[in-house]
Amino acid sequence: MGAGDRARRADRTQDEPMGRGFQPGAAQLMLDVSSIDSFYGETQALFSVSLSVRAGEVLALLGANGAGKTTVLRSILGLTRARRGDIRFQGKSIAASATHHIACAGIGWVPDDRRLCPTLTVAKNLSLGEKRTNFRGWSLGEVTEIFTPLKYLMTREAETLSGGEMQMVAIARALLGSPGLVLFDEPSQGLAPKIVDDVMAVIRRLRQAGIASIVVEQNADVALSVADRVVVLSQGHVAWAGDAAALTADLSLKRKLLGGLS
Repeated sequence: MGAGDRARRADRTQDEPMGRGFQPGAAQLMLDVSSIDSFYGETQALFSVSLSVRAGEVLALLGANGAGKTTVLRSILGLTRARRGDIRFQGKSIAASATHHIACAGIGWVPDDRRLCPTLTVAKNLSLGEKRTNFRGWSLGEVTEIFTPLKYLMTREAETLSGGEMQMVAIARALLGSPGLVLFDEPSQGLAPKIVDDVMAVIRRLRQAGIASIVVEQNADVALSVADRVVVLSQGHVAWAGDAAALTADLSLKRKLLGGLS
């Protein structure tokens, strides 16, 4: 796809009313994780884990600490290589791809520790994430409209920012990479409730733009508030998968699967 096509598609996306939701059920399959086994050394962390996400869909990945949620994200990114099974993005296997190739294919990442370069300015941290893919491009102006405080933080070094400000930079950096899928690892961790609401609003905005998200969260209620579907992990296994609204409504099942996470 050429730059002109990408620009026209981006213009169409911007012109769409924000109240009209994207329809993920009819959209293309973006990511298909099929029966992966992943290890740390000789210790197996994931056991035949399968999940999928379509364009514009939000998938919540829930479970207790140590259940394997972050390992799933690391396996998708090629940071913890799956030894068995397959991972396909837009129909192409990325199971053996280098991490930078996976990022260039259109998978963005917002890690739980933000991973900003502490001595670089906000502007420089954001510029490091800029790239073009076959997906909708995001401009610096757009991301600073989403996160208005960034306009006034550009010359600040990242190490001087608050946790909420760092999270804004991390999400904005991911958007500047023109993703078709964004992996959020504990996006509400350590943030004030107002900032959490802002982050969830961004995930909803991505859905309306047709961008898929996988949200790993310890706060199940926060994740369920934005999710279309849910996968619950337990000790590296898929314990349950289904509709987010159904899990939210079934308090007994929710308590059984998530216990004190909600």
